[in-house]
Formats: sequence, C-alpha cells, structure tokens
Amino acid sequence: MQVKTVQPPLQFIPPVFNTSVLNTSQKVLPFWLRYHRKISHIQANDVERLAKLYHQFQSGKTRFLIAFRHPTLDDPACLHYLLAHILPQEAHKHDIPLRHPTHAHFIYERGIPLWAGSFAGWFFSRIGATPIHRGKIDLVGLRSARDLFANGSLPMAAAPEGTLNGCSERMNCLEPGVAQLGFWCKSDLLKKGEFEQVVILPVGIKYYYVQPNWEALSMLISQLETDCGLTIVREPTRLKTKQSRDKVLTSRLIRLSYNILSMLEDFYTRFYHQPLPEVGSLNERLHAVQNAALNTAERYFGLRPLGTFIERRHRIEQAAWDWIYREDIDKKQVLPAVENGIANHIVEMTNIHLWHMRLAESFWGLLTDYVQEKPTFERFAESTLLLWNVVNNLKGGKAKQPYLGQRWVEITIGEEISVCQRWDEYCSNRRQAVNNLTQYLQKALESIISPTYPNPQKVSLVS
Repeated sequence: MQVKTVQPPLQFIPPVFNTSVLNTSQKVLPFWLRYHRKISHIQANDVERLAKLYHQFQSGKTRFLIAFRHPTLDDPACLHYLLAHILPQEAHKHDIPLRHPTHAHFIYERGIPLWAGSFAGWFFSRIGATPIHRGKIDLVGLRSARDLFANGSLPMAAAPEGTLNGCSERMNCLEPGVAQLGFWCKSDLLKKGEFEQVVILPVGIKYYYVQPNWEALSMLISQLETDCGLTIVREPTRLKTKQSRDKVLTSRLIRLSYNILSMLEDFYTRFYHQPLPEVGSLNERLHAVQNAALNTAERYFGLRPLGTFIERRHRIEQAAWDWIYREDIDKKQVLPAVENGIANHIVEMTNIHLWHMRLAESFWGLLTDYVQEKPTFERFAESTLLLWNVVNNLKGGKAKQPYLGQRWVEITIGEEISVCQRWDEYCSNRRQAVNNLTQYLQKALESIISPTYPNPQKVSLVS
C-alpha cells in the first residue's frame, strides 16, 4: 500500500522470538502454501547435509548461515517449510538427533512491512527475524544480525542477491553482506575465546509447474499484445511440434519486448530529456532505458549514479524512505497546516519518482535470451509474467498477477563453505577476502540451480 502522507521515522523492529507464534505458523504453513500460494509440494535434495549441520550447531561445534536463492516472494516461506517439516523427518530417518525448533533467524528488508502491512513486521519479529535497511549503513540492523549470528540460539538465513529477478535459473550478482557477516561472526567468536566453525550454506530454490498450460500462456501473451496496441498473433492450429511452438512463442515475446522498449525510449527521451542510443542490441537498449529510469529518480533525490544496478536501486529506495519517513518529525508532533501540506506534497512527488526505480526493477522481463537459451514452460512463464509486470506498472499497477497453474518447488542443499579456512586471508586483506568469498558463493549457487548439477538424494513432501 502506497503511503500518501508524511510519516515519522521508521523504527527498528527488534526480534522477539516467540515459540508459540513459531509453532502456530509451522502448523498453518502447509495450508497457506497449498491454498494461498498454489504450491502443491516441495521436493528437497541432500537434506541430510543440512541435518548434520543443525546437529553440529546444536552441539556447539558450528555456527552457520543459510544463503538462499531469492527469485520470488515465496522463497522464505518455502525455506521455512523445509526447516519445520522436511528437515526433522530427514534427521529422524538418518538417526541424526535434533532438538525443536529447527528454525533460523531470517534477515529481511526493513521495507517489507511497509507494503505487506504492520502485521508482517509483528510476525517476523515473533519468529526471530531481524530487519535491515539495504540502502544505507544500518548500524542498528547490522549489530542485531551480527549478534544473532555469533550468539543466537538458531542459525541464520539470508538472501544475498539483494533483490528479486523472477527467474529460477538466472541469478543477480551477489551483495557482500553475507560474506562480511561470516567474517564478523568468526571475529566475535575469537574475542570470546570460542573456536566454533563458521559456515555459509548455499541453498538453491527453483519453481516448476505441475502441469504446463500452454493455452493459458498464449492467452496471457495475447492480452499483453492487446495492451500494447499490437495485433494479436493467432497461432496456427498445426503447431504440434515443440520446436514450432517454441519458435512462435519466442517471436511473440521478442516482438512484445521491442514494442515496450520503443515506447519507454520515447517516454524517457521526450519527457525526461534522457539521451538514449538509437541503435543497438535488445540488451544494450534495455540497459540504456534502465539507466535512464534510474537517472530520473536519482536526479530528483540528488544522488550520484554510482555502483551496480542493485546498489543504485537500494540508494534510491532509501532516499525515498528518508523523505517519507522523516527523521526531523516527531511521532507526536502536529505540523502547522501549510508545513504539513508541503510535507505531503513531497511524499506525493517521492512516490512518483520511486515509480521509475520500480519500473527499472521490472525490466528483467525484456531479457528474451532467457527463453531462447532454454525454452521450457517455466522459462516462458517466468518471462511472460515479468513482461506482464512491466505492462502492469505502466498501466497503473493495480491488477492481480495472472494464474498459470499450480507450482511445485525444488530446494537443493549445496556444500558448506568454510569461513574459517579464509580467516588468514581476511586478516591480511579484508576487502579482498570478502570479495573472494562472495564470488565463491555466487558460483556455488549458480552451480546448484544449473541443469547439470549432480543427481542428489531427494525427498518430497506434500504441503
């Protein structure tokens, strides 16, 4: 929900772990996943590896952080289900003793309760999650996460990508926060005279459709063609081979992408005076428009266009929060009418310019090489839904995401990454050690979601 009036500053939401709330959520979760999120079941691979780590944690030998892929908003709930339901059963199966609860302290973005509602903040707090602002140096949030990693009664869990991209088989570049937390944990343990192992555990999450619905997918593309003023492509009924179907659908997505891109180029050139190249590949033009959208927001907030796309995105979002949730306004303070009107106007303009960042964030749908590389129903569906998200943003952003069928989830536990083995490198060059560990984690996660990943030990439970 968009805030329309000036607000007092955002407060830190401290984790207040409550076992009753956790137990209730664990019982409700299977039904919530099945009926609200339309997830039929979750398959987990190599869970024995996770069970052994939990046993080592509960024995005081190891502290670890689960670094999980984050393509969709459903990932934390699926991981929550893994820890609450699949992990205990697999541990029992392999005679690995574990104490209840098998849970984790999740690190979440402080902005989530702003759009998900105040209940989300209350709930996250009660299940032991801790918030952090990604767009600034959040000392309070970092201290909380750091303390929980070194001293908490549960392991940690965090998504190192920084933002969603909607693609199960394509990752963003990782942010260095997870690697830095690992080294901080090791440092804090040494200061206490403790010598537990510190480990980062990569976990992959991929989504599949139970029954590919090509007809529904084609109808959704037709809707997008209509929304963009294009003539609907009528697929010949003789398209019976996979190759012919894939070719037609891919060409329709490419046509849509070029059409949307052309409209956005005209939009930012004519109305925001952003210079854009007239020629180039789809990806080159896409990145130019994405940069124009970010530049538009950055100019309004007085920010310099520095860093990666994700870093720029976080700074823009943080600047917007600073202008909506004002540090210079006390919660109990009543502003004079004129001053309040000006403050509310700033909020209105801030939301408008924040829209440019949200739009740029949704541009992943224009990367058509994702389906050309591997034309599965899942990739077609993900790309089409991302395109729908771009169109929905341009139309006003009020529609509910289309339903293309029930999904199932595959979670794969990767091989643990030792922080302790990299401690000497950290002591000699901290920045380089953090960067190297981040790159190693990136490759590990990319390997897990790769189709060539070795056949693991699988267990599947119905939600």
